[in-house]
Amino acid sequence: MKNVSEAQEEQTTGERSTRNRVARSVLVHGPSTAADLAERLGLTQAAVRRHLDALVAEDIVEPREKRVYGNRGRGRPAKVFALTDCGRDAFDQAYDQLAADALRWIAESAGGGEQGDAAVSAFARARVAAQAERYRAVVEAAGPEERTQALAEALSQDGYAATTRNAPASAGEQLCQHHCPVAHIAEQFPQLCEAEAEVFSRLLGTHVQRLATIAHGDGVCTTFVPKAASPSGTTAPTNTASNAGRNPA
Repeated sequence: MKNVSEAQEEQTTGERSTRNRVARSVLVHGPSTAADLAERLGLTQAAVRRHLDALVAEDIVEPREKRVYGNRGRGRPAKVFALTDCGRDAFDQAYDQLAADALRWIAESAGGGEQGDAAVSAFARARVAAQAERYRAVVEAAGPEERTQALAEALSQDGYAATTRNAPASAGEQLCQHHCPVAHIAEQFPQLCEAEAEVFSRLLGTHVQRLATIAHGDGVCTTFVPKAASPSGTTAPTNTASNAGRNPA
């Protein structure tokens, strides 16, 4: 028979495993209510709330007011739980200081100021261009209506936990990245977000608009993609990146 300490250890391990599942579900699906999490994970709402309370105490998740699109109904909006910076750190976010130092060195070596910003932008474009080449074949192989989903799947394979959904009250889709491995660096160097938006435009063959970014303090990086995109590979409008990193609240 198991002694008391072994039974307690198993219970603690099981609790931690379930708690990690709750945190990962928030990572993959974005800010979520207790009801959303309970349905996804096959748990009771009471159990989910208990794990959420523990995750809040550990500074892994934080409660927020749910963003409502369009007319708001009666009553208070449902509370959602989003990952904190500490929570994101737990999901393989590393080498931030080294990357920030490298980008700062690039900017300073180019002379700082506008020249330095341009040098960082050039680096950011070169970095995401390599990713784009890996995604291009997958996106171009998909039908016009499935290209955003194909891009999301490709991004997920690189750790961005990306999904798609219909955009509220508009003829388009939202490409949602629930995790960003370079979020902390992008806080200091928004050129990374801008270059990524430009690549999305080229891959999908249409103007895209960045609605929100994790680096800007939002729970999810959200990019609006209009319906009926032209064939992949066409040149995106020059103002595509001007909205990157902005949250039009």
